[in-house]
Amino acid sequence: MKLTEIVFFLSLFGILHTYLIYPTLLLLLKRFFPKTSTPEVASLTDLPTIEIIFAAYNEESVIREKILSSFHTTYPLEKLIVTVGTDNCSDETDAILTKLQKEFPNLNHQPFNQRTGKAGIINKLTKASKADYLILTDANIIFKKDTISQLLSTITNEAAGIVGGNIEYFKNNTQGISNQEKSYLQLENRIKEAESELFGKVMGVEGGCYIIRRDLFPNIPPLFFMEDFFVSLSVIEKKYKVLFNSKAVCFEDVSTHKQEEFKRKVRISIGNFQNLNRFKTLVFKEFFPVGLAFLSHKILRWLSPFFLILLFASSLFLMEQSAFYQGLVYSYFAFLFLGILGILFSQNKTVSWIKYPGHFLYMNLALLKGFFIYLKGVNTNVWQPTSRNQE
Repeated sequence: MKLTEIVFFLSLFGILHTYLIYPTLLLLLKRFFPKTSTPEVASLTDLPTIEIIFAAYNEESVIREKILSSFHTTYPLEKLIVTVGTDNCSDETDAILTKLQKEFPNLNHQPFNQRTGKAGIINKLTKASKADYLILTDANIIFKKDTISQLLSTITNEAAGIVGGNIEYFKNNTQGISNQEKSYLQLENRIKEAESELFGKVMGVEGGCYIIRRDLFPNIPPLFFMEDFFVSLSVIEKKYKVLFNSKAVCFEDVSTHKQEEFKRKVRISIGNFQNLNRFKTLVFKEFFPVGLAFLSHKILRWLSPFFLILLFASSLFLMEQSAFYQGLVYSYFAFLFLGILGILFSQNKTVSWIKYPGHFLYMNLALLKGFFIYLKGVNTNVWQPTSRNQE
């Protein structure tokens, strides 16, 4: 087999494995080896203290609802603290929090007078905490009444180090890229649930909602993005379980604007490659299940833009080989063409089916851009949050 053929099939396998083969195998194994349910948190006799911590920058449109959902809970309020670090906001976020402190004595508002970045704020707030458990979240994540209790039930009964919640989109929005984002989130949650049940090692809890033992929370490195993945793999390194609780439901607003989601995916991509550089040895230290899951679920996905480029380049050399290769190459070119159309017509409701290949290509472009920013070097990790309540 020629080098060109090897490159073509390895690239094709890399894409198919991370997006199709690995998820399919996991979901089949989960179906044939179901896990028994976790006992409810009510079985605990001495409830631990919990501190909800998050950073906020210009979140006036969602901050009140966030705080209300945090305190309107089945968990005893005397065991709960909510701490918000505001990153030199220029809107009404600080004023809203100051008013809410009169209503909720356990609300701790810590304003930062200069842009610090999410990681820096989280590091300071977590180090100052005295709670038994920490719940890390985002300003736009809205809890259900039992979200906190559900998270605690799993981390205590399963002796886990960290447990991720189940984030869903609460608006039935079909505009723009919303359907594609919903499909992606649903698949991710199913993969995480399967990894949790089969391996006890979820490849990254969602930063919008997770609980962690306070003594396990690591110091996040400077200029780091994707701190949730850094925290998850740090806990795995310490040989603790990293789990997912599908019953710990919370909600966020769905992305509809592809430009907004592109910027968010670029930030995620930068963090992906930062984490890959930091945790790459995990692939070899414990190949099963940690290394295999890390490679299959994350690393190959992060490398997908390069696989797509290699597929395109090798295709040009294989077209004259045989009818078999011509069929493969034309199929790939057709997919690329549909993807380009999907990008161009992403806001058009009448051609919704081509939005999916378009979304796939567009997000891989974001991955690629993030990789080059990572290579160039990250000078700051201060952030502008994704537009809330998109229509």
